[in-house]
Order: sequence, then structure tokens, then C-alpha cells
Amino acid sequence: MSDTQPYPSLPQITDEERIARARAAFERLESRRSCRAFTDKPVPREVVEYAIRAAGSAPNGANHQPWHFAVIGSAEKKRALREAAEAEERRFYGNDGGEPKASEEWLNALAPIGTDASKPFLETAPWLIACFAQRTGGIEEDGETKNYYVNESVGIACGMLLATLHEAGLATLTHTPSPMGFLRDLCGRPKNEKPLMIVVVGHAADDATVPDHAMKKKPLEQISSWL
Repeated sequence: MSDTQPYPSLPQITDEERIARARAAFERLESRRSCRAFTDKPVPREVVEYAIRAAGSAPNGANHQPWHFAVIGSAEKKRALREAAEAEERRFYGNDGGEPKASEEWLNALAPIGTDASKPFLETAPWLIACFAQRTGGIEEDGETKNYYVNESVGIACGMLLATLHEAGLATLTHTPSPMGFLRDLCGRPKNEKPLMIVVVGHAADDATVPDHAMKKKPLEQISSWL
């Protein structure tokens, strides 16, 4: 049997206090919305570091922690990323003179959100976090040991990353150009890592808006069942 440590102590609070804490956390997180208009106002690096530390504490398969977060802050790298991402987006939307890579059904689903191939926020926002899923590597990151429940683990970590950044009072956006192989080269990451998403981090512009469609959230009765 492996060595163990005592389970971390949790606050001794009443059920009423638990409900109040859960409600307060919900009310803060419920206000998070994707932002597509950022300012170039700086964000301290330490804020992003703590958010990544929070992400790194996420539950994961066999404790292999199969993730890497490449943080992009230089103007040169952000410009290169935007150019590569917009090239893929033009192919996706069919703005490159060819047929759209996306199906008509997919494009119709995106229409209420109002997205297109132009992604200026990739240069404007102070930080871009490229999130990678490590297919192999293990806790020692040897590049060979099999990792388990990779997508689930990295998905939870990204959720905790977004929650921490929101708690810090920052606007965020998950951007997923397809394909994203260019991110591996741009960030100097190995072939065993799969780019999962880009998290855009910064301050919302004064004229930033949220589509009405994005405000529609399924009620508790629709997203849960009690057996």
C-alpha cells in the first residue's frame, strides 16, 4: 500500500452556511460570459500564475496531471497566433474563396452568436493561454508513459482556470480554431501534446457586448435529475 496523508481539513460550518457559500459561488460564476472585445490594459502575471496553479490542482487520471499551459504575452507571438488562427477561421467559414469547412448546420448554430473569421482580441488582450492535453508522459513527463482520462482531466483543469480568472475580476474567452496544430509549433510543444483551447484573458472593452442568445441558460430542472 502506498504512503498516505490525512485528508485536508475542511471548514466546520452549518448546513445553512454551506447553502450560503454555494449560493454565493453560483452567483459569482453565473455572471461569467465569453468576451470578444478586450482592452490592452495590463494584467499582472501573478494573477495568471495563480490561476494556472488552481488549474494544476484539478482532479485527474492517476495523478499524471496531463496538461501544459503555454502563456503568450509578447506582441510578436500574439500577432503570429492571430494570423495562424484567422487563416484557419477563414477556411472554416469559407472566407478564403473555397467551400466552408463547417457544415451548414454548424454555421447556423453559430449565427446567433455573431462570430466570424476576424479575431482581433488575439492581439489586443494582454494574455493568451494555450491549453495542451498530454497524451503520454506521466507525472515525470518522460513523453512515453501512458496518461489516462486525458480529455476529462484537462477539461476539469480548464474549468478551474476559467473560474479562478473570473474570481479575479477578469474577462475570458475560450477560442478553439480548428485545426489547432499550429499552436504546437508556435509554443514549441512536443508531438505528444494536443492543443485543446486558447483562453483569452484581460479586461473587457467599454463597448463589449454579449449576444442575447448567450444569455439563455437551461434551468436546473432541465440540466439535472434526482434519482
